Amino acid sequence: MTFAWLAFFDALLAITMISVGIIGAHFYLVAPFMGFQLFALGFLLSILGSLIGLLAIFLTRKPQLAAGRNRALVGTVICALIAVPMIVIVLGSRKYSPINDITTDFDNPPEFVYAQKLQPEPNRDMKYDKAKYADRQQAGYGPIGPIKERLSPSDAFARVTEVAQAIPTWKITYSDPATNTLEAVATSKMFHFNDDVVIQIRPTPDGASLIEMRSKSRDGIGDFGVNAKRIKRFFDRVALARGPSDQNTGDQEEMP
Repeated sequence: MTFAWLAFFDALLAITMISVGIIGAHFYLVAPFMGFQLFALGFLLSILGSLIGLLAIFLTRKPQLAAGRNRALVGTVICALIAVPMIVIVLGSRKYSPINDITTDFDNPPEFVYAQKLQPEPNRDMKYDKAKYADRQQAGYGPIGPIKERLSPSDAFARVTEVAQAIPTWKITYSDPATNTLEAVATSKMFHFNDDVVIQIRPTPDGASLIEMRSKSRDGIGDFGVNAKRIKRFFDRVALARGPSDQNTGDQEEMP
C-alpha cells in the first residue's frame, strides 16, 4: 500500500511542480530559469512516479489489495502522461549541439553594445568565443550565413528595423544608424526566457549590404536550436518584406 500511495503522491507533486514552474515564470513570479528548473523537477518526479507505480501495481495484484491497486493505477497513468511526451521531446533534442550562441560570421561576429547592461550578471562576458562555439555550430546546424540585400546599408538597416519592430516577442533595446547596428531582446512565450540579438548591416564592394546577425541565450548551455531558428526565421521575414521590385535581389551567403 505504501508504494501505491507514493506513486499517487509523486503524480500530484509532479503536476504541482510543473504548474508552479510554468505559471511562476510566465507571470514573472520566479526567474525564468528557476521556473524551468521546477518544471524539470516535475518531469523527473513523473519518471520516478511511473517506476514506483509499476512496482505498486505488481505488489497490489491480489484482490484484497484492490484499493491500493486503483490508487497505484491512477498515479502511474498521471505520471506516464507527463513523462512519456517529455521523454520524446528530450530524446529529440539530442540532435542539437550544446551551444547557445549562434552567429552568421565566426571571424567577425556582430558584438553586443547595449546588451551588457541588461545581463543579470553584471560582469558577464558577451564577446563571441570562436574556439568554443564555431565547430559546434557547424556540426549542429551547418552553414548559417548572412543574407545579401541589393540595398544601401542605410536602406537595409531601415528594412531590418521595420521587420524587427513587427515581431511581437522582440523588444528593440539599441539602435545606431551610424553603425547600422540594432540590438533586441527576444522573450519566449512560456517561461519568458530572454535571449539577446544583435544585427549589423555591412556594406559590400558592389554597393549592396550584408545582414549579419547573432543570437545568444542568457541561461543554460544549450538552446534546443532556438537561436539558429531565430536567425533563419528573421531572414525569412526580411525576404518577405522585399517589395515587388526587389523580390529576387536577396542572396543567402554561406559561411566558409
